[in-house]
Amino acid sequence: MTKPPIRGLRWYIGGLLFLSTVINYIDRQTLSVLAPDIKHEFGWNNQTFALLIISFRIAYTLGQTASGRFLDTIGVRKGLSFTVAFYSLSAMLASTASGLRSLCSFRFLLGAGESANWPAATKTVAEWFPRSESGWAVALFDSGSSIGSAVAPFLAYGVYRVSGGWRPAFLVTGALGLLWIPVFRSLYRKPEDHPRLSAEERALIFGGRVIDASSPETNPRLPYSTLLRMPQTWGVVLSKTLTDPVWFFVTDWLAILLVAKGYSPKDSLIAFWIPFLAADVGNFAGGGGSSFLIRRGWTVDRSRKAVCIAGALGMAMLALPVFVNGFAVLVSSLAVSTLSYAAFSTMVLTLPADIYPPGSVATVSGMSGTGAGIGSIAATYLTGVVSDRYSFGPILVVASIIPLLAAMIVLKLIRIQERSRPALD
Repeated sequence: MTKPPIRGLRWYIGGLLFLSTVINYIDRQTLSVLAPDIKHEFGWNNQTFALLIISFRIAYTLGQTASGRFLDTIGVRKGLSFTVAFYSLSAMLASTASGLRSLCSFRFLLGAGESANWPAATKTVAEWFPRSESGWAVALFDSGSSIGSAVAPFLAYGVYRVSGGWRPAFLVTGALGLLWIPVFRSLYRKPEDHPRLSAEERALIFGGRVIDASSPETNPRLPYSTLLRMPQTWGVVLSKTLTDPVWFFVTDWLAILLVAKGYSPKDSLIAFWIPFLAADVGNFAGGGGSSFLIRRGWTVDRSRKAVCIAGALGMAMLALPVFVNGFAVLVSSLAVSTLSYAAFSTMVLTLPADIYPPGSVATVSGMSGTGAGIGSIAATYLTGVVSDRYSFGPILVVASIIPLLAAMIVLKLIRIQERSRPALD
């Protein structure tokens, strides 16, 4: 018996991407949340802890470009099922770590698996959503990063209190991805092949694409040599390279920053959930604001860039705690900065679907993720060195300035054509 179409199926697909991103961030944030306890048990300083973050980032950086091409080749359904299973098991292995070397190894494996999430989600948005809705769709899945970061402290500390140690927390959080996979596989297909996609929704999706994804002639998998000659590619890669370290500073170092400022992370959970929930608001403010401007008659190019400029200006608030003391000031500045970052990030994640044919969207998204990983590795190393030798003050000041450069790069290099992808020569 044929099952009836699912109304608004594309948003159910978007919901699955959101849940995948939530789980992705819960798995990676478990280490950051429990960092003070793990550092104390093994007697590590900030520079040593930075090695754990860098181990993850190296794999995540190299993996994004490889994952992008991998997903463009075999598709999202197979590719994301495999990578979620891989990183879930890797997260669980961290519970067996006996020291720096083993924990670095498990974090490396986690980064390799998690590298596929954003290329997969970006590719899915290009396939499943018309351009007028792509900002909202990206905001939906990317908001999972802030929700996962907000949930992780409560879940990790909850397991910690019940079990009396940090190791069981990795087992619990790692198991979440294994529960997600069967739900994903039962619902996800490409829109061209989905038996429960209505004719009306199919027409909406295909009619709103920049290019026909069902035609091999108009949906090429562009070679890297072609992509690297396009200024748009460098605009996407460099803007993400310069802004992602701001987000990863907050996610990776927040608990340690609180300790450095004289606050207990366990007694200051508000410092975790307010900035991360603010980032969730930023995702939808960026995606929704861009879509609103498009409906008001702005071009796609102009609307995306307007959000990027506003986001870069908001991230400058990260420097405020250097000059004004107080817990409320610290949390508020982090909240404004993460909200602004999330709005900026939503636009950068939307750009590949705006510019490139669907057969190359995951590839470009992966390339930008690799750039972001390189920037984050460098920033992580410098954070460990500077915070141990001096303080977090210089780090916060620099992190507030660099996004302005990213906005300038977007304005200079990105050009979005309204009804067709840009010329490739």
